[in-house]
Amino acid sequence: MPTHFHFLIYVKAKETELIKKNIGILLSSYTKAINKAFSRTGSLFQNHTKTKLVTDERYLLTLTNYIHQNPLRIGIVKNIADWEFSSYRDYIGKRKGTLIDKTLIMKEFNSIDEFILFSSQKIDKVDFLYQNENVYVESTFKVGST
Repeated sequence: MPTHFHFLIYVKAKETELIKKNIGILLSSYTKAINKAFSRTGSLFQNHTKTKLVTDERYLLTLTNYIHQNPLRIGIVKNIADWEFSSYRDYIGKRKGTLIDKTLIMKEFNSIDEFILFSSQKIDKVDFLYQNENVYVESTFKVGST
Protein backbone atom coordinates (compact mmCIF):
# COMPACT_ATOMS: atom_id res chain seq x y z
CA MET A 1 0.00 0.00 0.00
CA PRO A 2 1.37 3.42 -0.82
CA THR A 3 0.34 5.03 2.49
CA HIS A 4 0.31 2.22 5.05
CA PHE A 5 0.77 -1.47 5.62
CA HIS A 6 -0.87 -4.23 7.61
CA PHE A 7 1.14 -6.77 9.52
CA LEU A 8 -0.75 -9.85 10.73
CA ILE A 9 1.19 -12.17 13.01
CA TYR A 10 0.39 -15.29 14.99
CA VAL A 11 1.50 -15.12 18.61
CA LYS A 12 1.78 -18.34 20.58
CA ALA A 13 2.57 -16.68 23.90
CA LYS A 14 -0.02 -14.85 25.99
CA GLU A 15 2.43 -12.04 26.75
CA THR A 16 2.58 -9.63 23.81
CA GLU A 17 4.12 -6.49 25.28
CA LEU A 18 7.63 -7.58 24.29
CA ILE A 19 6.46 -8.22 20.72
CA LYS A 20 4.84 -4.77 20.56
CA LYS A 21 8.04 -3.21 21.90
CA ASN A 22 10.20 -5.07 19.36
CA ILE A 23 7.96 -4.01 16.47
CA GLY A 24 8.40 -0.43 17.68
CA ILE A 25 12.17 -0.89 17.73
CA LEU A 26 12.06 -2.35 14.21
CA LEU A 27 10.06 0.62 12.89
CA SER A 28 12.34 3.08 14.67
CA SER A 29 15.44 1.42 13.20
CA TYR A 30 13.85 1.46 9.74
CA THR A 31 13.06 5.17 10.10
CA LYS A 32 16.64 5.93 11.15
CA ALA A 33 18.04 4.00 8.17
CA ILE A 34 15.74 5.77 5.69
CA ASN A 35 16.51 9.16 7.24
CA LYS A 36 20.25 8.50 6.98
CA ALA A 37 20.03 7.17 3.40
CA PHE A 38 18.02 10.17 2.20
CA SER A 39 19.59 12.84 4.43
CA ARG A 40 16.29 13.60 6.10
CA THR A 41 15.05 13.95 9.67
CA GLY A 42 11.83 13.39 11.53
CA SER A 43 9.13 10.79 11.58
CA LEU A 44 8.59 8.42 8.73
CA PHE A 45 5.31 7.06 10.06
CA GLN A 46 2.35 9.33 10.81
CA ASN A 47 0.76 7.25 13.55
CA HIS A 48 2.03 4.94 16.21
CA THR A 49 1.54 1.22 15.93
CA LYS A 50 -2.02 0.07 16.49
CA THR A 51 -2.61 -3.49 17.62
CA LYS A 52 -5.82 -5.45 17.71
CA LEU A 53 -6.25 -8.72 19.56
CA VAL A 54 -8.06 -11.47 17.69
CA THR A 55 -9.06 -14.77 19.26
CA ASP A 56 -11.89 -15.81 16.96
CA GLU A 57 -10.91 -17.84 13.85
CA ARG A 58 -13.84 -16.52 11.81
CA TYR A 59 -12.75 -12.97 12.56
CA LEU A 60 -9.17 -13.89 11.64
CA LEU A 61 -10.40 -15.02 8.22
CA THR A 62 -12.41 -11.82 7.78
CA LEU A 63 -9.39 -9.74 8.78
CA THR A 64 -7.16 -11.62 6.35
CA ASN A 65 -9.67 -11.02 3.58
CA TYR A 66 -9.91 -7.33 4.50
CA ILE A 67 -6.14 -6.93 4.34
CA HIS A 68 -5.92 -8.75 1.01
CA GLN A 69 -8.66 -6.54 -0.46
CA ASN A 70 -7.08 -3.26 0.65
CA PRO A 71 -5.32 -2.50 -2.68
CA LEU A 72 -8.51 -3.34 -4.56
CA ARG A 73 -10.62 -1.17 -2.26
CA ILE A 74 -8.49 1.93 -2.87
CA GLY A 75 -8.33 1.29 -6.61
CA ILE A 76 -4.64 0.62 -7.21
CA VAL A 77 -5.36 -2.84 -8.67
CA LYS A 78 -8.31 -4.40 -10.47
CA ASN A 79 -7.67 -7.89 -9.07
CA ILE A 80 -6.48 -8.85 -5.58
CA ALA A 81 -3.77 -11.08 -7.05
CA ASP A 82 -2.27 -8.13 -8.94
CA TRP A 83 -0.83 -6.48 -5.79
CA GLU A 84 2.71 -7.87 -5.69
CA PHE A 85 3.26 -7.04 -2.02
CA SER A 86 0.31 -9.08 -0.74
CA SER A 87 0.50 -12.55 0.76
CA TYR A 88 -2.66 -13.35 -1.22
CA ARG A 89 -0.43 -14.45 -4.09
CA ASP A 90 1.21 -17.01 -1.79
CA TYR A 91 -2.14 -18.34 -0.62
CA ILE A 92 -3.39 -18.94 -4.16
CA GLY A 93 -0.12 -20.46 -5.40
CA LYS A 94 1.01 -17.62 -7.68
CA ARG A 95 4.16 -17.12 -5.58
CA LYS A 96 6.16 -19.47 -3.40
CA GLY A 97 7.12 -17.04 -0.64
CA THR A 98 8.52 -18.26 2.66
CA LEU A 99 7.49 -15.35 4.88
CA ILE A 100 4.05 -16.71 5.73
CA ASP A 101 2.77 -20.00 7.06
CA LYS A 102 -0.36 -20.62 4.98
CA THR A 103 -1.57 -23.54 7.10
CA LEU A 104 -3.18 -21.35 9.75
CA ILE A 105 -5.59 -19.85 7.23
CA MET A 106 -5.80 -22.60 4.61
CA LYS A 107 -6.84 -25.28 7.11
CA GLU A 108 -10.25 -23.58 7.05
CA PHE A 109 -10.70 -24.27 3.33
CA ASN A 110 -11.01 -27.47 1.32
CA SER A 111 -9.15 -26.05 -1.67
CA ILE A 112 -7.43 -22.99 -3.08
CA ASP A 113 -10.54 -22.40 -5.21
CA GLU A 114 -12.65 -22.25 -2.04
CA PHE A 115 -10.21 -19.71 -0.56
CA ILE A 116 -10.38 -17.65 -3.78
CA LEU A 117 -14.19 -17.69 -3.61
CA PHE A 118 -14.09 -16.61 0.04
CA SER A 119 -11.62 -13.86 -0.86
CA SER A 120 -13.95 -12.49 -3.50
CA GLN A 121 -16.54 -11.56 -0.84
CA LYS A 122 -16.31 -7.77 -0.62
CA ILE A 123 -15.37 -6.29 2.74
CA ASP A 124 -15.57 -2.53 3.19
CA LYS A 125 -14.82 -2.27 6.90
CA VAL A 126 -13.76 -4.52 9.73
CA ASP A 127 -15.04 -3.76 13.20
CA PHE A 128 -12.13 -4.70 15.40
CA LEU A 129 -12.68 -6.92 18.42
CA TYR A 130 -10.84 -6.25 21.64
CA GLN A 131 -10.11 -9.38 23.66
CA ASN A 132 -8.15 -10.04 26.83
CA GLU A 133 -6.46 -13.20 25.56
CA ASN A 134 -4.12 -12.65 22.67
CA VAL A 135 -3.90 -15.18 19.89
CA TYR A 136 -3.46 -12.95 16.84
CA VAL A 137 -2.21 -9.41 16.51
CA GLU A 138 -2.99 -7.16 13.55
CA SER A 139 -1.18 -3.88 13.24
CA THR A 140 -1.66 -0.96 10.90
CA PHE A 141 1.09 1.56 10.26
CA LYS A 142 0.48 4.78 8.33
CA VAL A 143 3.39 6.04 6.29
CA GLY A 144 4.05 9.76 6.50
CA SER A 145 4.27 12.02 3.49
CA THR A 146 7.40 13.91 4.61
